[in-house]
Amino acid sequence: MSNYPELKGKVAVISGAGGNLGAAVARRLHADGVKLALADRNQERVHEFVHSLGIADGDAFLAPVDLSKKAEVDKFIDNIVDKFGQIDILVNTAGGYKPGVPVHEMDESFWDSMLTLNSKTAFLLCGAVARTMVAKGNIGRIVNVAGRAGLSAFATGAAYAAGKASMLRLTEAMSGELLSRGITVNAVLPSTIDTPQNRAGEPNADFSKWVSPESIADVIAFLASDAARDISGASIPIYGKS
Repeated sequence: MSNYPELKGKVAVISGAGGNLGAAVARRLHADGVKLALADRNQERVHEFVHSLGIADGDAFLAPVDLSKKAEVDKFIDNIVDKFGQIDILVNTAGGYKPGVPVHEMDESFWDSMLTLNSKTAFLLCGAVARTMVAKGNIGRIVNVAGRAGLSAFATGAAYAAGKASMLRLTEAMSGELLSRGITVNAVLPSTIDTPQNRAGEPNADFSKWVSPESIADVIAFLASDAARDISGASIPIYGKS
């Protein structure tokens, strides 16, 4: 059921669309009539998901794209504009966590991988989408999925937290750069997300304190709507009961 009828016909780019959160966001925006452009390396999983929504492949844009490569990101965005005419919404759900080690035991490759996964990908995609929004002169919404660790790091989590903190600073800077053009840029900060993978990784945790992908998707839909037109540069905590 649609909560934001003004979103009908808008075009949304969702990164990490094959993941639990990306799929929840796509499902939520589809309910409001948003046209979907989905980025994920696992195209089989994304095709199956799109079909589960009753969307024909031709009515959505699906593409495998390495979000750490500028040329691939730029081509992906150009192809979406060619198909739909413009982009109205970007939701960056791509990112991830890998168990870390203390900084004094960490190698350079691990640090680089975490910042690429959680920071560089957002930088490249935000930049490419913002360029087309500015060029088209359309009102836009950009929402980055950061995390609680972006505000406060934990032992063995330096690289992950640095990547998420970078996303917050990116969000704030872009808000200042784009707000006068009618483009808002915000971030959401989930705590632990209730997914099958996280339950398997922490089987003794109290899952009732975690936040569901659907709850996060509802906040993102709000930020994409006209109801949030005066919110920009915000980092919104979504902590559930934790």
